[in-house]
Amino acid sequence: MGRDRGEGRQDGMEDRVVKIRRCAAVVKGGRRFSFNALVVVGDKRGRVAVGYGKANEVPPAVEKATKDAQETLKRSKRVAMRGDTIPHRVIGKFGGSRVILVPAGPGTGVKAGPGVRDVLEVCGIHNILTKVHGSANPLNLVKATIEGLMQLRTREDVARLRGVTL
Repeated sequence: MGRDRGEGRQDGMEDRVVKIRRCAAVVKGGRRFSFNALVVVGDKRGRVAVGYGKANEVPPAVEKATKDAQETLKRSKRVAMRGDTIPHRVIGKFGGSRVILVPAGPGTGVKAGPGVRDVLEVCGIHNILTKVHGSANPLNLVKATIEGLMQLRTREDVARLRGVTL
């Protein structure tokens, strides 16, 4: 369901709507509907964040989610990448979801389901294999993927932390 909104953004960021959900509240005159939007924002160079917004109509919910993601993006750190893939295998966990991220060779593409694919593409990763275990809740999958990406370390980072030279 993740679609690029197709807007030309001047800041170089790309946003994808992962999921839009409708919520119904039963009131005296019938049902009152509201909408929740899940959006991921990234710069295609290793930074990615998720936003969640709620409103009575779809466009304001998407705008709120995008604004939330952009605020989170300012505080997030860059993902360690090796070329257009990741440096090592990692497992991201959030709630009941587990996302396994495995590096892949050139030409493989992004082998992932809907929520995970959106996060990886706006992050700038082009070759990767993924597998989801547990809950397929889109919000948990997106957060588990981002949590897994934040665990990544390059050889240089590990060498610097250990105080050794390569």
